[in-house]
Amino acid sequence: MKKAPSFERNLLATAKGGSFLAAGTLFEYISRFVIAFLLARLLGAGQYGMYSLAISCATILASISMLGLDSTMVRYIAIQARNKDEAAVWGTIQIGVGFSLLVSVLMSIGLFVLSEPISVQIFHEPELTSFLQLFSFFIPFSTMSSVLVDVARGFKRMDYSALGEGIILFVARFVLLGILALVNLNALTAIIAFGLSDVVVTFCLVYLLNKEFPFKRSLRQAQYSYREIFTFAFPFWFATLLRKFRGNFQTLLLGSLDTVTGVGIFSIVNKVTLIGHLVYSSIITSVKPILAELQDQGNWKQVGDLYTTTTRWAFMCNLPIFLIMLLYPKPILAIFGASFVDGALALTVIAFGELVNAATGICGSIIDMTGHNKLKFVNSLISTVIIVGGNVLLIPRWGVLGTAVASFVAMSVINLLRFIQVWFLYRLHPYDATFIKPLLAAVVAAIIVLSLGRWLPVGVNLFYTIIHMLVLCAAYTGILLLLGLAPEERTILVRLSHRVSSALNSRMMRSERV
Repeated sequence: MKKAPSFERNLLATAKGGSFLAAGTLFEYISRFVIAFLLARLLGAGQYGMYSLAISCATILASISMLGLDSTMVRYIAIQARNKDEAAVWGTIQIGVGFSLLVSVLMSIGLFVLSEPISVQIFHEPELTSFLQLFSFFIPFSTMSSVLVDVARGFKRMDYSALGEGIILFVARFVLLGILALVNLNALTAIIAFGLSDVVVTFCLVYLLNKEFPFKRSLRQAQYSYREIFTFAFPFWFATLLRKFRGNFQTLLLGSLDTVTGVGIFSIVNKVTLIGHLVYSSIITSVKPILAELQDQGNWKQVGDLYTTTTRWAFMCNLPIFLIMLLYPKPILAIFGASFVDGALALTVIAFGELVNAATGICGSIIDMTGHNKLKFVNSLISTVIIVGGNVLLIPRWGVLGTAVASFVAMSVINLLRFIQVWFLYRLHPYDATFIKPLLAAVVAAIIVLSLGRWLPVGVNLFYTIIHMLVLCAAYTGILLLLGLAPEERTILVRLSHRVSSALNSRMMRSERV
């Protein structure tokens, strides 16, 4: 059955937005990888662990400051902009920026005052005090950049989102690290580079968003929906806090129950597994404003179609990354130094969790953008209980591996729960016969590279590992193409080829006129 034209437009918008975000996120992940590599090599697991602890503390406080208004911006601005209600849009932006900025300043002051007790009494690391005090100055800018990124997503400007959150942020970070390295690159100067990059992103996003929606207008030319916005935002806030808390709380628990060396290893493992999260996170971010619009229109048929297509995309793109982390964890971690190889099994366990994320698709986004914010909060609470309980039980026994197992269990349980909730709420599930092809391609590709190991044994040999990875990706892609793409992928490729040919023709015509 042929899809409605509006579905094709929404699918193309998701693919376009997801492409911008994926490109920006890829740049971000590569940059994080390179920065983590440099800092891990220069600082060692211990100093890198303290650096990570300071970032985790600041991230939790920045999440508190946002009051759930970051995700709220996506939903309300998407609907208000579609209805061309500029007064409502202006009021929503003021509420999001104003309240989160005020709370972030209070959080910044609190961290500065309490930095010494936190460092000495909780983590038993007096040296951490100066790290936390330095980070406290950057919390307002970290909060503002996050809120403004979601304002851009509400306007469906995924290019602004990718540019700000990915490219500008990490270009600034690289430049600042380079400048500070000329003086003295250590954990404290790395924190300065980390914080100042958020300052740069905040001002860049203000400039870009002003082009989309000019801010030079009277504050009174706005319609404020305080009750509606905060009724939606607060459950989201608690859910986001729990999500941020559980992610960073693992780092804090490792620092408290294990060692700062364990924190350093786990931080690097997380950096590596972010690669498997790239396409999935780009898709769910891009599709959120579209889901909000479709829910507002009551168009559940398109929601179901998007659910199937985007889940297949996420699953299809995650499979080769999953296989790489499953087959070559030690050579990957050896890049950062011998002290990080102990995290190999943890890397494999978390890779399974990311595969579950991708395989269950956008079920969480459907719950978020269709107004079930209380359900989101309950899900986050359940996930947090599993994470915290699992870490408390397993870290003393298994260290970094215990944290990885707790993460895997939490990801698996919460994604299965959200999948069931979407089914009972809307009778929607994403699976059809098109999921068999990427599974088959992955199995055949794995067999090929395992056979290759007889002639090119990997061990911790980086050169052989790279060859194996390239062969795996080429085999997977080739088999997938031989099996045939789904109609939605063919539509995207046809549109892309038309745009490329149109761009080339326009360039040729301009050159002929010259």
